[in-house]
Amino acid sequence: MVLLTISMSVVSLRAQKSKKEVLKILDQKSETYGDISQQIFDLAEMGYQEHKSAALLQETLKDAGFSIKKGVAGIPTAFVAEYGSGNPVIGILGEYDALPGLSQQAVPEKKSAGAAAGHACGHHLFGTASTAAAITTKEWMVANNIKGTIRFYGTPAEEGGSGKVYMVRAGLFNDVDVALHWHPSSVNSASAGAALANKSAKFRFHGISAHAAAAPEKGRSALDGVEAMNMMVNMMREHIPSDVRIHYVITNGGKAPNVVPDFAEVYYYARHGNRDVVIDIFDRIVKAAEGAALGTGTTVDYEMIGGTHELLPNLTLQKLMHDNLTEVGGFDYTEEEKEFADKIAKTLGKEKADLSLAKNVLPYKTEAKAFASTDVGDVSFAVPTVGMGSATWVPGTPAHSWQAVAAGGTSIGKKGMMVAAKTMTLTAIDLFKDHKLIEKAKQEFEERRGPNFKYIPLLGDREPALDYRK
Repeated sequence: MVLLTISMSVVSLRAQKSKKEVLKILDQKSETYGDISQQIFDLAEMGYQEHKSAALLQETLKDAGFSIKKGVAGIPTAFVAEYGSGNPVIGILGEYDALPGLSQQAVPEKKSAGAAAGHACGHHLFGTASTAAAITTKEWMVANNIKGTIRFYGTPAEEGGSGKVYMVRAGLFNDVDVALHWHPSSVNSASAGAALANKSAKFRFHGISAHAAAAPEKGRSALDGVEAMNMMVNMMREHIPSDVRIHYVITNGGKAPNVVPDFAEVYYYARHGNRDVVIDIFDRIVKAAEGAALGTGTTVDYEMIGGTHELLPNLTLQKLMHDNLTEVGGFDYTEEEKEFADKIAKTLGKEKADLSLAKNVLPYKTEAKAFASTDVGDVSFAVPTVGMGSATWVPGTPAHSWQAVAAGGTSIGKKGMMVAAKTMTLTAIDLFKDHKLIEKAKQEFEERRGPNFKYIPLLGDREPALDYRK
């Protein structure tokens, strides 16, 4: 792996007085950051296995003058990079984990890259853009003699592993004034965000193996336990709030039909916009597992894998980020990129891609409907938090698809990545320049969180699930 150094000349330092000059610096370094994102794209390391990806970002930040703390919160691939001292403390979140089973080349047809995983949620771009924003903000601070601390959080295993939850639980955000983040998308938007609270676990049934034909009466099928649990949970769907989401996958169902399986495993998610509802639904899922074990003559235990809060919005910060995204703007596609986009659009049932969604910024909205979960939710209950999305994918592309992987490995993804890097940089600069914005955001944060709030991680006191993807 080639580690790329982000150098800073005296001339560039002296130039960074205005936002326009800062954006120019990022344009000059876009190829370098594009190369870093491509390396992480090619590595495609899954949650808690991102050793090389984390090392690349650590080395990039270290070369830019940041101090590095590795292996924080008991996670080998989690780290904190910091420059400066004192207040305010502005944190920038970066992710870099890939998803299993989504290997894909950067081409407009489904074609495996032959790897175990792929960046179907664009976290190779996420971590790189956040690194670029942290470094550029630091350079602006040096050039303008700005006091305070810029801090990059290397957060692994967002995809189901709840990496940030352990970092919040460990108190790593206790002194942060504001946290910034972004996410790859098919549009440019910095409206208020929303996310579903989530609890996930692997339920493991234990039975008695036997010859399925010669001595079935001596066996107790662990797979029967899994199937009975699934049936009861599916019946339960009729008697839960309509906006609850429950999904599962059988991760181990036995090895041979003629052997009664003595072990089977099913992996469950429960989600809702309110964490208290999620806790109640999850407890009912546990009861279904216990009933299934009782009825099939098996036993069951379960391991909590993840648990995240819903997202707490902060409109003070959100409007600031939207204004900066509007100033940065989207980007135009080249002819080659247009051809690629139209081929992707056809695989999504469309004749042509609506490229205006990449060129423009969506209107600002103060409310949003949640469709997915993120461990950024826990950060948002620890510190005022703001985020955005940029069009790193062909418009119309859903996350967690091969089409998202494909575009994320091209110049389209890299252009969208730099839109995010620029927007976060400008937002961080505004916060360093105007401490009243921070105080206003904190006031809103306290009001929304409530006076009696006590942070309780939904995954309890378990240690990080470092082997959940193995």
